[in-house]
Amino acid sequence: MLEELTSEYIREVWQILPPHLKPTTFQSTFLLNKALDADVTVASETLQVTGSFKFRAAYNLLSTVPQDEVITWSSGNFGQAAAYACMLLNKSCTVVMPTTSSKAKQAAIQAYGAQIEFVDTSVKSRSERVEEVKAERPNAFYAPPYDHYRVVAGNSTLGKEIFEKLHTEDRRLDCVICPIGGGGLISGIIVARDLLAPDVEIVGAEPLLGNDAAQSLREGRLVSLPAEPQTIADGTRTLSLGNINWEIISKGVRRIIEVPEEDISGGLRTLYACANLKVEPTGALSVGAMLYQPDTFRGKRVCCVVSGGNVDPEVYAGMLQGTGF
Repeated sequence: MLEELTSEYIREVWQILPPHLKPTTFQSTFLLNKALDADVTVASETLQVTGSFKFRAAYNLLSTVPQDEVITWSSGNFGQAAAYACMLLNKSCTVVMPTTSSKAKQAAIQAYGAQIEFVDTSVKSRSERVEEVKAERPNAFYAPPYDHYRVVAGNSTLGKEIFEKLHTEDRRLDCVICPIGGGGLISGIIVARDLLAPDVEIVGAEPLLGNDAAQSLREGRLVSLPAEPQTIADGTRTLSLGNINWEIISKGVRRIIEVPEEDISGGLRTLYACANLKVEPTGALSVGAMLYQPDTFRGKRVCCVVSGGNVDPEVYAGMLQGTGF
């Protein structure tokens, strides 16, 4: 574990942060178990503050910094979380976002009072645009969406909820499946697992089109993609894991499932049909992994992490009307 992520610090965050959060939603249904041929519980962050797990990280990070101005980058969910946290903390916020990002996420960020700086990622990378904005606002605090120990610690509160709820002496949990983008969420769940339930396997779920984490795990080094992946799971359109996140993931995960686009869509439809949940494509990755590799999880007791529910209506409707489950 990283030097900053001591058990004392993590447990301190577990005491301080939850009053600012909504508890995650746990759901298990007969139809979902039948569809996936396993004992499945969904840990859904769709009803979390700003509609995704990201508020856990953003508030834990931004409530500790003295600066009144914040800069971050996001495909949408961390931007929303940072914007709302800044609104609560009386800070100004600027979010660098791709021009192709979700319109619903853009609208929410602006509604929370933040400014958006758009970037065409086919011409310039997000990191380049962030550096330009940082140069324009030298006194601002730069808030990394996943590559920071306070981000990981904030996300570990979700892991705490999962293991305290689902992994008991009477009912043991076999594994937790978690979406991977930059690695902030799965890192937090690994940290919580190591403290509370070291015998539970954590499985990553990543789009096949954006499989930098799976490549990194196979090669034993941090791999970066040459261009932003054009997966429907927009929350995972990152070039690589964060350095902190890779350090945690490389030691804490043995398996990352590379989920094809059709199974991401299938996971979204399955959650709609069998659990009455509206989720964004990234949030469907964990169930998509089960659809893609059913034999891996058949008969096991599984927690599927649904990371968020912020999705454009036309995207969601189109995926519901597609072929598949």
